[in-house]
Amino acid sequence: MKNGSKILAKTIDNALSGKGAHVASKTIFEGLDWKLAGARPSGSAHSLFQILSHLTFWQEWVIKWLDGGKPTIPKHAAGSSWPGNPEPASAKEWDEAVRGFEKGLTELDHRIHAVDLLSKRGKQTRLEMLQAIANHNSYHLGQAVLLRQILGVWPPPSGGLTW
Repeated sequence: MKNGSKILAKTIDNALSGKGAHVASKTIFEGLDWKLAGARPSGSAHSLFQILSHLTFWQEWVIKWLDGGKPTIPKHAAGSSWPGNPEPASAKEWDEAVRGFEKGLTELDHRIHAVDLLSKRGKQTRLEMLQAIANHNSYHLGQAVLLRQILGVWPPPSGGLTW
C-alpha cells in the first residue's frame, strides 16, 4: 500500500472507529440493558435497538457492495433498514444485534486495508462509499449517545466523553 493510500486508510479507519471524534463506536451500546434498548423517550423517532439495527443493515449493505455485490437499495426506510419493532424480543436478540454491529465494524476495517480505495464501482470509489458509511454511523451513533443520556445510562461502563 502506497503512503497516500495508507493515510486514506487510516483516515477512514479513524472515522469508522470514532477515534479523535467521539467515543469508540464499538462501545456506544456497551452495558445497555436489553429492555432499556427498546425505550423510546418522548419525542424520539427511534429506540436504541432500532438505531443499532439500522446501523447494522447499512454496514452489511456496504460490505456487500465493497465485495462486488449489487445489494438493492430499499424503496422505503420502514420495514427494511429501520425495524418496525422498537424493542428486542429478548436479551439474546439484543446481544446478537450488538455483536452484529461490532462484526460489521471489524469487517469494514478489514476491507479498508484490503481494497484499492480509489478504484471505482460504477460512479463511486470505494473510498467514497467507506466515507459515506463512516458519516452515516457517526450521525446515528450521536443519536444513540443522546438517547442514552436522556435515559440516564451514559457513559457506558468503559467510560466516555461526558461534556
